[in-house]
Amino acid sequence: MGKYDGLGAYLRAQAREHVPMTFAEIERVVGTKLPVSQRYQAWWSNNTSNNVMTRIWLDAGYRTEQVDTAAKKLVFRRISKSQSSRDVNMTSLEPEPGQSSGGKPRRSPLFGALKGTFTLAPDHDPTSPMFTGEEWAEIEKEMDEDWDQIEQGMASSKK
Repeated sequence: MGKYDGLGAYLRAQAREHVPMTFAEIERVVGTKLPVSQRYQAWWSNNTSNNVMTRIWLDAGYRTEQVDTAAKKLVFRRISKSQSSRDVNMTSLEPEPGQSSGGKPRRSPLFGALKGTFTLAPDHDPTSPMFTGEEWAEIEKEMDEDWDQIEQGMASSKK
């Protein structure tokens, strides 16, 4: 059983079209804290390459909407039967000719194309800022100097 499978079971048990939940309620359902990245709107997108939990709610037949990261709440809305899975994620429910679907979606041939091309250090937080305040100040200083040189060049060419 996966870390977030409890959310999928909870959503499948719902008869409602809309299931409003707080982040704390989701944590109670899955039995673990959500990652720090839950504070970012993009983490709650319906893009299956975004995070593991996205696949859980999509497979349960729901998509997220009305995500309010400041108030830590969202609404799961049932996906209509007529809505194609391509509208929701990068998978296709139709098998290739002569290929059995086995009840599971078939991934895009591009899925995983860049797998293994880079790695992150185990202690790296991908949500941390890329530069420190001092580094940004240095970058801005260099950009200001470059812009001053450009303006000087433009002014001298007008004379």
